[in-house]
Order: sequence, then C-alpha cells, then structure tokens
Amino acid sequence: MKLGLHYWNYSTPADPALIAPTLAESVRVAEQAQIASFSVMDHYFQMETGQSVADEPMLEGYTTLGYVAAVSERMTLGLMVTGVMYRHPGLLAKIVTSLDVLSGGRARLGIGASWYEREQYGLGVPVVPVAERFERLEETIRICLQMWSDDNGPFHGRHYRLAETLCVPEPIGGHPPIMIGGGGERKTLLLVARYADACNLFATGQEEVAHKLDVLRAHCEAEDRDYDAITKTVMYGGPVLDKPAAFLADAEAYAGLGIGEIQVLPDRHPVSFTHQIAERIAPAVAGIG
Repeated sequence: MKLGLHYWNYSTPADPALIAPTLAESVRVAEQAQIASFSVMDHYFQMETGQSVADEPMLEGYTTLGYVAAVSERMTLGLMVTGVMYRHPGLLAKIVTSLDVLSGGRARLGIGASWYEREQYGLGVPVVPVAERFERLEETIRICLQMWSDDNGPFHGRHYRLAETLCVPEPIGGHPPIMIGGGGERKTLLLVARYADACNLFATGQEEVAHKLDVLRAHCEAEDRDYDAITKTVMYGGPVLDKPAAFLADAEAYAGLGIGEIQVLPDRHPVSFTHQIAERIAPAVAGIG
C-alpha cells in the first residue's frame, strides 16, 4: 500500500506570507517519509463544507505543483482532480507536459467532471449540463492522449476542434498516467475502464468501495480492458492521527480489495500533520499489502 498526501487547505497558518514556506516544509517532510504522491485541489474558491468556507485561501493547482516540483525529487505530483471545464484540453495537455518535464517525469493527470458551480459562475467559467461535462471529459482525455502520441494531426470532436496536436517537448518516459476521479457508475467508471491508468474513489467504507470496484470490473470486461492494469486509489476523509488504529485497519481492508494507494488530508497545521504521519503512520502503511 502506498501513501499519498492531499494538501487541500491553505488556511493554516493564517498569514498568506507563510503559505509558501509551510507548503515547502510539508513537501520536504513527506519526501523524507517516503510518501508516494502529493496532490492539491483544482479549485479557485475553497469548498463549502462543514470545515471550510468559500473565501478561505486557495491557490491555482498547477502553479502550486510547479512550485512543489522544485522542492521535491521523488513524489508523483498531480491535481485531485483537474476540473474538465477549467482549461482548454490542448492547453491542459501542455500544462501537464510542462509539469512532467520540469519534475523529471513525475506528473500524473488527475481529471474529472468539474462540479463547483459557485466558483464557475463567480469567475466566468462556462457551466454546462452534467451530460455535456462528461462528453467534454472524454474528448479532453482523448486530446491529451493524442498530444502525447506520435499523431500531431487534427482533432475533431463534438465540443473541441484542434487544427494540430503538436506537443514539444514530449513528456518524459511516455505519457503521464491518467487518473480519473469519481465513483459514478454509468459514466465515470466506464471512462476509467476505457482510458485511465488509475482511478480515485472516496473511502466511504469497504462495502461501498468493493461495489464500485465490481462495477469497474464489469466495465473492463465490456471494454476488453485488463482490470488489474488499473491502479485503484482512495481518498480517506476520516481522522487519521486521532484514530490511528482505525485508520490502519481501514487501510488494511482496502488493500485487501486491491487498493494500491490511500491519500490522507491534513486536519491541523500541515507541517505538524506531515511530521506525525511520517512518524506514526507511514511505516505501518508501508508494511500493508
């Protein structure tokens, strides 16, 4: 089992001048702890949840990952996950390629159907029906794959038209892995089976995750895709440091379902959280599976 750190909140410490050094120190601690991946959100307003409100600090995701690439050497870097409506697909492929080249081949394209309409309306991002978002998601993935191939020719889709798909320099070591986030059974998991190298589910319980994986397995059979070739990951939203035994038991159970990576989210000062994860959690997770 691999461990990922999902850095979702920039509110602690409160001084904006401390955001960058806090982020950098968290990354360095995570690297030393052999944490496998580092991700940030693709939001422009903070999510509205029981723990956060829209006007809290939020950084643009790929700019942030470029900074993280410069202060890290080993971890896989990606957004969890890129909202399909936020960047034109041709530019997205170029952005992810740039991150991959500058990080030495460590980029991962996490992508999904964008959903946070408040920030979209607020910033003038087009809001389209859900069905169209999924059509655009599939076309975006196809465009990225074409730009990361030897085919520099045009792309003509229903929503996007590119006269040429030139992408130089190419990503290092082949195209960045594509991770599709979400558990929608009819569309999202079908796209995972059709295109993705990895999927990301919410860790909503063993029974629910097992069901989602069964749905994915059925889609893989219908698409003639090797189910085992897809890396399965989960985002763990529950307490980790406050209930370490419960978390490790859950991680063990998810590993038994075939989950290969579990991501944790800081619930306190991120440097303190990462230090404690390094000392109390990472060694145990490394022994699972």
